[in-house]
Amino acid sequence: MTPALAHTPVLVTERLTLRAPDPQDWPAFSAFMTTPRSAFVRPGEIDEGRIWRAFGHVIGHWVLRGFGNFVFTRTGDHTALGMTGPWFPAGWPEREIGWSVWSDAGEGRGYAFEAASAARDHAFRDLGWDTAVSYIDPENARSIALAERLGATRDDAAPRPDHDPCLVYRHTKPEARP
Repeated sequence: MTPALAHTPVLVTERLTLRAPDPQDWPAFSAFMTTPRSAFVRPGEIDEGRIWRAFGHVIGHWVLRGFGNFVFTRTGDHTALGMTGPWFPAGWPEREIGWSVWSDAGEGRGYAFEAASAARDHAFRDLGWDTAVSYIDPENARSIALAERLGATRDDAAPRPDHDPCLVYRHTKPEARP
């Protein structure tokens, strides 16, 4: 039997399935974390032990908070393309919607937008959030563009995690969007 998180929602979009992370995602996550594409989501140099603990943090967040990042795949294909979802680890000043695309197969097809939209809508609709932010490295032009495409606006007055120099993009509930 393969261990899995129980009682976690599955979100389905036009092309994607968003599900809780599970052990089959370890190779894709580990591979992502050792590439330059992970530079904006990892603290400096990283080794297998730190990658393992980071993956445990992703899974453990579901257990500790009752929500977390979804791994997104093309519907009918279990290959992990990336991760997105509601996130609020200890020490974070606000609840976040985050995302990462793990491989070239997930780039340039609108998957991150589709997945992040579904995850954000889940946070507002199902978790009852009134607002959320995305903490984005100022050098991460692709994430900034995605936040803006999602309708988030820069909030320079918002608090930031102490350890990260970042920009804050604020997401609002659908009914509050222009």
